[in-house]
Amino acid sequence: MRTLLEVLGRLTGNGATVVVIEHDLDMIANADHVIDMGPGGGEFVATATPAEIADTAGRCLREHLTRAAR
Repeated sequence: MRTLLEVLGRLTGNGATVVVIEHDLDMIANADHVIDMGPGGGEFVATATPAEIADTAGRCLREHLTRAAR
């Protein structure tokens, strides 16, 4: 996962736009922007930064970011 995050960081650092459909919390936590489609992707829930999602709709992401900060 770390290698993939590094590659994506190099791409975006060089000005590329990268769109990823992902459920892995490490990937989501490292995103610039998240579009949350909710459980099963059935409905639009929120669009914001990972921190903003964690503050509102993202209980799992909030818990993950809290653990990662330790």
